[in-house]
Amino acid sequence: MSGALLGGRYEPGRRLGSGGMSTVVLAVDRRLERPVAIKLLAEHLADDDQFVSRFRREALAAAKLVHPNIVQVYDSGFDEASHRHYIVMEFVDGQSGAQILKERGMLPVAEALGIVAQACRGLDYAHRGGVVHRDVKPGNLLRSEDGVVKLADFGIAKAVSEESSITQVGSVLGTAAYLAPEQATGQEADARSDIYSLGVVTYQFLSGRLPYEATTLTELALKQQREAPALLDQINPEVTPELAAAVDRALALDPQDRYASAEELREALTDGARGIAPHAPPPHAATDATSVAPAATPVQQRLPVAPGASRPAGPPAPRPGAVPAARRRRRRLAPLLVLLLVLGGGIAALAVVAANQSETVRLRQVVYDEVDRTVSELQQLIRQNTQ
Repeated sequence: MSGALLGGRYEPGRRLGSGGMSTVVLAVDRRLERPVAIKLLAEHLADDDQFVSRFRREALAAAKLVHPNIVQVYDSGFDEASHRHYIVMEFVDGQSGAQILKERGMLPVAEALGIVAQACRGLDYAHRGGVVHRDVKPGNLLRSEDGVVKLADFGIAKAVSEESSITQVGSVLGTAAYLAPEQATGQEADARSDIYSLGVVTYQFLSGRLPYEATTLTELALKQQREAPALLDQINPEVTPELAAAVDRALALDPQDRYASAEELREALTDGARGIAPHAPPPHAATDATSVAPAATPVQQRLPVAPGASRPAGPPAPRPGAVPAARRRRRRLAPLLVLLLVLGGGIAALAVVAANQSETVRLRQVVYDEVDRTVSELQQLIRQNTQ
């Protein structure tokens, strides 16, 4: 493509990034004389109707979103000379959240929440427009030199109003570490799936690590069911217990236990940093055996901690209006084998979480048969997606 204008208008320059499906390059729009970022669909996918359809849908989904915190899509097309499909986007001169994390490891609370708050505004706008991002991660949060954060790459976005879906039953898209539990098991994503993913991003910004470290979809799904990530105030002393609880709610297993909107998440994070506890989610009936129990009827079975095992300091005394202790899930910071206890009727309580200095732990209740079924489904899913 050297020396040729893409679509008779865009002069390609240096590469900005690449992935399995596409490459993003810096270019100059010779008609308007401005820099733009161009996403090029990988050459080997140009004749794949499914990927071309997904690529075009990205352009259609993102082009209708005009918001200060969303990367604007200007144009799209197919270049006959290079046989490449392309999308022309606003160029953001700055760093992605992934680059920031790579350089600095973790961020101060104020800076992290400043980035996430802007991402919340962009997401809330997209959700109100009927578009679910489905791939929220640090690499898709772009911060310009003047501090404006823009949500990028609606490459696997889906318009909620459309009856048809590119994503077939059982397929999983997105970066695994940021997938909501329902996405990891192949279910359809919605706005609350994006909220979970942004909760993972927030957790990583404030702790320098992911709430769940996994190398496969199977491992991720099992850890999400078995374990409860350590609360952020036990990792980062700058994080208030209320802010830790606010992030924790975004990471709830059951979508109904998360925030109803990205704007609600933004408000909860802002309040949490000021020491104001988030409101408890409204009661609801569990839709399946792996749903988290409502706050009013938590499972609080306890077993002794293994002798000599290290554990974090106990939690501070709850403040007025704080989230009930049953919602403040903890797991051991030091490596500890996951306990598997078979209770009557095949019910198992999985994943040890550190509770307090009384040397007790709280367990999350799940149905073992459901976990076993999930493992089988994920194994089949992985085989299907690697053939």
